[in-house]
Amino acid sequence: MRVVLDTNVIYAALRSGTGASNALLRQLGTGKFEFYLSVALVLEYESVLKREGQASHYTLADVEALISYLCATGKAQTIHFLWRPQLRDPKDELVLELAANAGCQYIVTFNTRDFIGSEKFGVQTITPAQFLALLGGQS
Repeated sequence: MRVVLDTNVIYAALRSGTGASNALLRQLGTGKFEFYLSVALVLEYESVLKREGQASHYTLADVEALISYLCATGKAQTIHFLWRPQLRDPKDELVLELAANAGCQYIVTFNTRDFIGSEKFGVQTITPAQFLALLGGQS
């Protein structure tokens, strides 16, 4: 399975050590799924997580270590085609473009309604809990 993790999933993983997002992050690098990144998405992760107060109980070094880990475990995807506009929120376009260019089956996000139209590209949007349930069903 190929996936893209929306920024809100990474953010939620840092905010709660017991939630589905954190459990999903702990699955990175296990080989259960392929996690795709683009330069634009990594820069967005970094921008959001380094904003003052966003990851309040983590140091800047912790956030940088997480970004490095995501880059080490994720698969880099060059964006060859842009299909803008497709979504209501222009800020979400980079996530959909990455998923489409990488041939991902899923975008994992809490904002599934923001990705209405992703089905045209063969991409489903699901929550972290739904994705964990899918992983649990794998043999």
